[in-house]
Amino acid sequence: MREIRSARVPAPAGTYSQAIEHGGFVFLAGQGPFSASGERVGVTFAEQARLTFENLKLVAQAAGADLGGTVRLGVYLSSLDHFEEFNVIARDYLTEPYPARTTLQVALRGFDIELDAVVAMPVHAGETR
Repeated sequence: MREIRSARVPAPAGTYSQAIEHGGFVFLAGQGPFSASGERVGVTFAEQARLTFENLKLVAQAAGADLGGTVRLGVYLSSLDHFEEFNVIARDYLTEPYPARTTLQVALRGFDIELDAVVAMPVHAGETR
């Protein structure tokens, strides 16, 4: 197992890593609409969703992967009223075939979205899995 860290996203607020690489996959912990210093950013749902995706993307990049390799996405919304808007925004970050996904309405404290993911590491020439 290899711990992945990016100084460009908030540091973990508890006993977890931003991500762990293992077995050809990167397991990304939840990210929300926060700056690297931990300040909540974004007023609208769209602003929060885009920053959350950007944070997830930065952690994936720190591992040497990208969101195009996402095989599973966990979506946590303050309200399922954001479901359709989320789907529109997600198309800017994810590629087909789209990842397996679970979307839940949860009680988030002062923000509207959190995402976690499992991303496949890229396979390089001559490498097999």
